[in-house]
Amino acid sequence: MNSNERELARKIVQHLDYGADHLDPQTRTRLLRTRELALSHYREKPEPVVGFAWAGHPVMRIGVHRFDVRYVIATVVLIVVAAGGLLNLGYWQKATSRINELAEIDAGILADDLPINAYLDRGFDSWLKRSSR
Repeated sequence: MNSNERELARKIVQHLDYGADHLDPQTRTRLLRTRELALSHYREKPEPVVGFAWAGHPVMRIGVHRFDVRYVIATVVLIVVAAGGLLNLGYWQKATSRINELAEIDAGILADDLPINAYLDRGFDSWLKRSSR
């Protein structure tokens, strides 16, 4: 509210207060009875609550079928992050299985009867070819 609106509101309140103060007693009594009658007929309707008591406001919004873009964006981000995590987990498992295969090959080579220098020898390939015949 800017200052002009505040000034106008103040003047309206003053005018209404003045009018209420200068009512004759008979009119005041009629207004009071009418107000009491109206309030006696008023009953507050209980609003149905949808959702769990512990879940709070977001679940209640879903039950009332209100559409909010923020919840859609948050859900999409959550799904993308979860999918990325699953893809990374699959990649990691594939990489570790490859590492395990290489470790088994290394262990098999080291457990063989040949000395390690035989594998490092340049003529070993020719020896393997000759012995496989």
